Amino acid sequence: MSVQEYLDKHTLSRKIEDAVNAAVRAKTSDPVLFIANHMKKAVPSVITKVKARQILDSRGIPTVEVDLHTNKGVFRASVPSGDSSGTYEAIELRDGDKGMYLGNSVAKAVKNINDRISEALIGMDPKLQAQIDHAMIDLDKTEKKNELGANAILAVSIAACKAGAAEKEVPLCKHLSDLSGRANMTLPVPAFTVLSGGNHASNHFAIQEIMILPVGASRFEEALQWGSETYHHLKAVVTEKNGNMGCNVGEDGGLTPDISSLKEGLELVKEAINRTGYGDKIKIAIDVAATNFCIGTKYDLDIKSPNKAGQNFKSAEDMIDMYKELCAEYPIVFIEDPFDKEDWEHTKHFSALGICQVVGDDLLMSNSKRVERAIQESACNALLLKVNQIGTVTEAIEVVKLARDAQWGVVTSHRCGETEDSFISDLSVGLATGVIKAGAPCRGERTMKYNQLLRIEEELGDQAVYAGEDWRQTL
Repeated sequence: MSVQEYLDKHTLSRKIEDAVNAAVRAKTSDPVLFIANHMKKAVPSVITKVKARQILDSRGIPTVEVDLHTNKGVFRASVPSGDSSGTYEAIELRDGDKGMYLGNSVAKAVKNINDRISEALIGMDPKLQAQIDHAMIDLDKTEKKNELGANAILAVSIAACKAGAAEKEVPLCKHLSDLSGRANMTLPVPAFTVLSGGNHASNHFAIQEIMILPVGASRFEEALQWGSETYHHLKAVVTEKNGNMGCNVGEDGGLTPDISSLKEGLELVKEAINRTGYGDKIKIAIDVAATNFCIGTKYDLDIKSPNKAGQNFKSAEDMIDMYKELCAEYPIVFIEDPFDKEDWEHTKHFSALGICQVVGDDLLMSNSKRVERAIQESACNALLLKVNQIGTVTEAIEVVKLARDAQWGVVTSHRCGETEDSFISDLSVGLATGVIKAGAPCRGERTMKYNQLLRIEEELGDQAVYAGEDWRQTL
């Protein structure tokens, strides 16, 4: 396209004249700057370039980062990764060449963005999130995005979402709220990881994590303060009872004392909460991740202890009895993945008891078909939202709507392999999910999610609403 053809297509002569007249009316002291800003607003933004690269996540494993260019700026996004990929989630494309990052490099996904996705999206309006996402889905043509890679598609999807917000000149959380059709935005209750085990730590604790939720705080800023204080009190408790080595941290930043049971871990957390003086204003949650220690139909809570593994199996009924006892003794408000990912029967039975919220992670994998089945069978009553298990912003919004329509709770979640991207913070506010899991109040890739929520709360000012005690009722 020639310069004259471009001018004619976008009626730039008329727009320049309008900009000059506006500068005269405004009596601006810097007419050149005024006219430049006026022209930026007058010319619709389109995607002009998409450039991807390979970076490292918080575990030192490669992941995808994207710079999406429009004629108004450059917008960057990077995607997290879990420690394993579930059968029902979108496929993370890795190269498999053992000579490069032990097979974990993502050069193929990067190439797919730079060669194929970029070409398909150039010229598109970044505000039209659904059109952009569906263009990539159509380009991939597979159910689980294994042609282009969910990591490639999601990185571009998030970058486009940021560009769309900039084009509208609204905060990212507001743009996400608009995309979802929601009228209200809510600051989520943070579910801080304070003790780590399972696949996220090198101790003998089979349970994946114990979390605290400052539901009694009046605003997010106060919740973050309480979380940090509790975490540091817990360090003191662990040091007193387990020594300094117990204060090493897992992949999510939680402390990793070599505790022998879930009850022992809960006692440590309870003592830390007592030392803060906040009492029942801070609740507890558990991510059991039971699939990791399920052997057939039994659960081995000593699976990580070499001298005791295989000696103390629990049946699903035993696990239910244990959960009932613990929920009666401790202020536990939700349990995530209490049973194996395919144990629908016992998950349903436990949910029906109504003693706490039951969150589906491995059970659901953010997969709409699994969510629909769980809704029909009343298998659980909350969704753990991991955007990289789905692959696009649009599909994430859709699965949240599915959960909302069923009157479920929603917990926005990070992954064990995180990046410096704080997108899930804005997502949790824009979709008003009620709770966010972003790890401990420790480690930069975790704290930047919480710090972004501080900024959002400050920006919203008097309009900021913290979910607090209503974390289940943000429907």
